[in-house]
Formats: sequence, C-alpha cells, structure tokens
Amino acid sequence: MGDVQMLMEMGFPKERAEYALKVTNNKGVEPAMEWLLAHVDEPIPQQPAVEEAPSTSNSEKVAGEAKSLKCDDCGKLCKDQGEVEFHAAKTGHSNFSESTEEKKPLTEEEKKQQLALIEEKLKQKRLEREERERQDALERERNRIKSGKDMSEARRRIEELEMKKIIEQRKREKAEEKAARERVKAQIEADKARRKASQTSPTAETPVASSSSVSSTTPTADASVKSPPKEYKETRIQIRLQDGSTLTETFNVNEQLSAVRVFIQMKTGNETPFGLMTTFPRKVFDCDDFEKPLSALGLVPSAVLIMTKVNV
Repeated sequence: MGDVQMLMEMGFPKERAEYALKVTNNKGVEPAMEWLLAHVDEPIPQQPAVEEAPSTSNSEKVAGEAKSLKCDDCGKLCKDQGEVEFHAAKTGHSNFSESTEEKKPLTEEEKKQQLALIEEKLKQKRLEREERERQDALERERNRIKSGKDMSEARRRIEELEMKKIIEQRKREKAEEKAARERVKAQIEADKARRKASQTSPTAETPVASSSSVSSTTPTADASVKSPPKEYKETRIQIRLQDGSTLTETFNVNEQLSAVRVFIQMKTGNETPFGLMTTFPRKVFDCDDFEKPLSALGLVPSAVLIMTKVNV
C-alpha cells in the first residue's frame, strides 16, 4: 500500500494527502500525517484539473451540475474521484453515479472525532513499528548469543585437541625414554654377566712356566723386553652425588657417558637435568661429550665424576 492510500485510509482527502507528501519531500506517512494535523484548516493550492472520461452511468450530465459522486450500492457520497477510488478499493463497490447532492463539510465535532481516530491509528502504527523493532533487536541478540556460543564451543574443542596432542606427545616421549633406559639397563646386566663369567672361569689351564725355565731366564733378558700396554675393557666409575653420597659402578669402556647419566637417574630417581664433571684434570662435560665413549673421554681404567646442577 502506497503512502497516499494509507493517508486516505486514515480519512484524509487524496488531494491533501498528495500535497502533504509533496510538502514533506515524500519522507513517509508520519511526517505527512504531522503536517496534515498541524494544517487541518489550511486550504491547499488548487491543482490544475485533468479531464477524465466520465465513468458513471450518468456521463451525459453536464459536469457543472454534478456536485458529488454517489455509490449506488450503499448510498455514500464521495466528494471527488479520489474518494470514489478509495471507497471502491475499501468496500469493493463498483456502481457510482453523479449526484446533485453536495457532500456536507465536516462539523467541528466530526473533525475532532476524525482527528482522534487519526491520532489513534498513528499511535497504533507507531506501536506496531516499535514492536517490530523490538522483535528485530531480540532476534539480533539471539543470533549474537548463538554465534558467541558457537565460537566458544569451537574454541573449547580446539583447546581439547591441542591438550590431547600434548598428552600424546608426552606419553611418546616417556615411552621412548623408558625404552632407552631398558636398553641401557639390559646392556649393564649383560656386561655384568660377562664380567662374572670371566671371573669364574678356571685358571688352572693357564700354562705355568717350569722352575727350570724360570731359572734359566736371566734378569737381563726380562728387563730388556717391554710388556705391551694393557687394553682395558671395563672402567670403574665413582659418582659423587649432590647430597654428598657416592655411587660406584663398573661400565664397559665403549659405553657412552649418557649410560652413566641413565644409571644415576635409575639409582636416585632424579628427573631434573644435571651435569657431570671431573676435578683432576678439571673438565665439565657438555652435550656432545655425553655421546662419546668413556674410553675417548679418558675415564679408563677408573675415574671420579661429580654431579652438578644445570641452569635451565
């Protein structure tokens, strides 16, 4: 429905409705309504008449003789063609004729009633508009809350996935560390078994030189022959812990220094990082040294290591 029809439905004549919309620059029904209420008794400039073909059954009458248009269906008088069109659209009536009866102007009481009715309709439309705006605001707020909940749920799921990844990574690291300790422990047990087997082997089979051959060997000959340097397969390591106590263990010379650190962790249960050093000659072992064998670090046939703190 156009703005003109809405104003006509409220009881304003078509010409005044069109003029009010024109004066208010077609800003809508409410500004036009306010202008009409403020200028209810003010005449409007006459618009140039447009000749129209008579649509009534009495089109033969002279235009000057007809003072109104009458609805043949209900007998209502219409002042002009605009009111006829409005009445026809509102009631569905289609039979109109020219009438010499003049439509009486509204009395002051009728004007007041019409104004009250118009104000009531305007108030009702304002209430309807405010209700629509309130419903739209509620819908926007519901959408905003729903969107916020969806974002919070997505963020929570992402955090849970990240936490699961961290837990799984820690489990893998602990499993790898445990497997490494088991390998070192198995190596230590195997070395102990070999040492025990070598210590319990019979020595009677070792050839003993006869007294005659011994006596025939001259001291000069023994002094002239130098014995080759002994090759050690094991080394005895004493570790001084931070609390002053000591640990002693025998390691294979080809084992890495990291095996000593794992041995300390297994014995003490210490999971915090620590370092190792020797006092004479003084040497602090770094990360690369832990990957080297004990023989390459000069810790054969025995050595004393001191457990040190590491600044994280």
